[in-house]
Amino acid sequence: MPSSASHHTNKFIHGLYVITDTKLMNEENIIAKVSQALKGGAKIVQYRDKVSSEQTKLKLATQLQQLCKSYQAWFIVNDDIHLAKEVNADGVHIGKDDDDIYKARQLLGDNAIIGVSCYNDLNRALQMQDLGANYVAFGRFFNSKTKPNAPQAALTTLHQAKQSLHIPIVAIGGVTAENAQSLIDSGADSVAVIQGVFAAKDIQAESQKIQQLFPTA
Repeated sequence: MPSSASHHTNKFIHGLYVITDTKLMNEENIIAKVSQALKGGAKIVQYRDKVSSEQTKLKLATQLQQLCKSYQAWFIVNDDIHLAKEVNADGVHIGKDDDDIYKARQLLGDNAIIGVSCYNDLNRALQMQDLGANYVAFGRFFNSKTKPNAPQAALTTLHQAKQSLHIPIVAIGGVTAENAQSLIDSGADSVAVIQGVFAAKDIQAESQKIQQLFPTA
């Protein structure tokens, strides 16, 4: 695992990016389910949990961080900069209303990976890149069960982002093994998947199907 994430993220935020969901997994099976995704080739895991107690989050995030390390995958915490620091995560993902990028950088240091949600907004992505984001995420591209009311993003945004950004681009929102190719072809370096992996009967097989769509670097 490279010790200096910020110098390596251009190369490493690439491939299948899975995000945990408390509706699809619980304290008892989250580690097993994420293990299956990693076995299938997932390169980045984001721990997203808006419901558990602080104690549970700390326990699970610690376990997931160790698990990701053993698969040489990046471990990102959603929203919670303090939790990311406490478990020594590789980074944090922040949305529109979350703690801002300055706080994250200040607390987590230069080597942390900081990802930012940019919806369908290329100007926001350019601004976040200038502020030091290591990757930006656009979406939703397809109907999403996780965030059904999220604004629609266009494939043209990915094309434009690819031409104007020099940091990795993540596409999210209703992504499955069947529709991920269009996002990759449009310029996504990585696709973030929740239901498309964790709602599947065979998590490992679905992860593999998506990961195999990416050109090997």
